[in-house]
Formats: sequence, C-alpha cells, structure tokens
Amino acid sequence: MSRGDVWPSVNGNVEPGKVYLVGAGPGDAELLTLKAWRLIQQADAVVYDRLVGDDILAMIGLGVERYYVGKARGHHSVPQAEIGALLVRLASEGKSVVRLKGGDPAVFARMGEELAALADHDVPAEIVPGITAASAAAATMGVPLTDRGHAQQLRFITAQQCREDGEPDWQALARRDETLIFYMGLSKVGLICQRLREAGLPDDWPIMLVANASLAEQRSLTGTLADMAEQLAATPLPSPCLIMVGSVVSACATSPARQVMGAVR
Repeated sequence: MSRGDVWPSVNGNVEPGKVYLVGAGPGDAELLTLKAWRLIQQADAVVYDRLVGDDILAMIGLGVERYYVGKARGHHSVPQAEIGALLVRLASEGKSVVRLKGGDPAVFARMGEELAALADHDVPAEIVPGITAASAAAATMGVPLTDRGHAQQLRFITAQQCREDGEPDWQALARRDETLIFYMGLSKVGLICQRLREAGLPDDWPIMLVANASLAEQRSLTGTLADMAEQLAATPLPSPCLIMVGSVVSACATSPARQVMGAVR
C-alpha cells in the first residue's frame, strides 16, 4: 500500500481575492492542522500575529508576502482597523490571503471584527479552526477539561474587560461542577482568585496556571485560590498564560499523560 492510499488529501487550492482566517494552534508546529499547513504554503500573502512561532513561520512558502501585525499587552503595534484594511487591500489586489492567528481564530482573537471589515467590502472569507490554548494546556498537563466526576460544563472567559459593563458574573462562575478557563489573565490572577472566593468557592479550590502551553519552554504552577497569587509572585510566569480553575486540576498530580518541559512524567 502506498502512502497515497492512506494519507489524507492536501491538494486543495487557494482562491484569489479570498481571506482565510487560520488558526496556528498553541505553538507546537506539529499541532498545526494539515489544511493550515497547506494554506500558508500556497497563499500569496500571510498576515500573522505575535503568538505564531518561528517553526510555523518557516513553513510559509517561498515568495509569499509576510505582514506582521502582532499585539502585546499594553502595546498594539497595529490598530485593529488597520489590520482589517490591510486584509481588504490585499484581497482586493486579487491575492489569496492567510490571516494567521495563534490558537483558534474564533476564540478571543478578534475574528469577528475582521470578518465585519471583510463583509463591508464584500471580500469572501473562510475560517480554518486551530487548537485553542485551553485544549493544549489541559493536554500537556494530562487533565481533562471536563469529566463526569468533576465538571458538567466548561466556560472560556476573557480576563480583559471588553466593555464598560464587562465585569464577569462571579456568582454564576463560582460553581463546583464546572471548569473555568481564563484567557489573557496573568496580571489579574490575584483578583480572579479573590472574586471567586468571595462568590463562594472554597479557599482550597484547585487552580492551575500554564504558560507557553505545548512548547518546550512551557511552565506551570498548581495550587489553590488561597495561595496562587503568592505562588505567582514568588515564581513569575511569562505571557501567554492560561488559567484553569476547577476540581479537574486535582488530576494533574497523578496523570500519566502529564508532560514536563517537553518530557512525559
């Protein structure tokens, strides 16, 4: 049997004048989807974010135009409106465009704003999902995001206040039968722990921080709502960092699937 008999087809084509909103995954290049890999090789232009690593950028095809529009906390190198305008301009020039975003483009990645900009100019688009940081962090730490004995629901929450009335409903979040995932919350760990305790979760409720999930430089802290802020102050973690709250975190200590600095423990 030849490889072609078992290997999935990756022979699709890109369309001129179209924008592909593509998830680059959590960082590990091997977690990139085959479709994402094909598109970044075939596109005429790739517009990419700060969280897209060098291993994935190295896959971009020869002669493909590159545009860096990365954003860091407290410093937006390119305003969102300009990113939308860039995508529209490139597509209007008849180019096939990959908008490459870390994680999944539909999870806290401003995809909606970019789709709106494209829609305003009748630019066709396609969404290519990627592995989001929550899935990667849980996998590398060897824990389930949900489990029948722990969590019947899962919530993804941005720690950034997007609107004036954007404070989370802490009472609704303080449940013992769910897993909470906070994105972009490294600077607010103390506040998150405080608010969840005030809303009714116990001091010893499990919490885990995972930085650079899926990469060789991944680091993590596991503790409780009562002690995590102190732990983080003593052992700072870099951004990006994901915050997982829930009893599923307790499985981390004994999980045979837990990976430590790229090795399985």
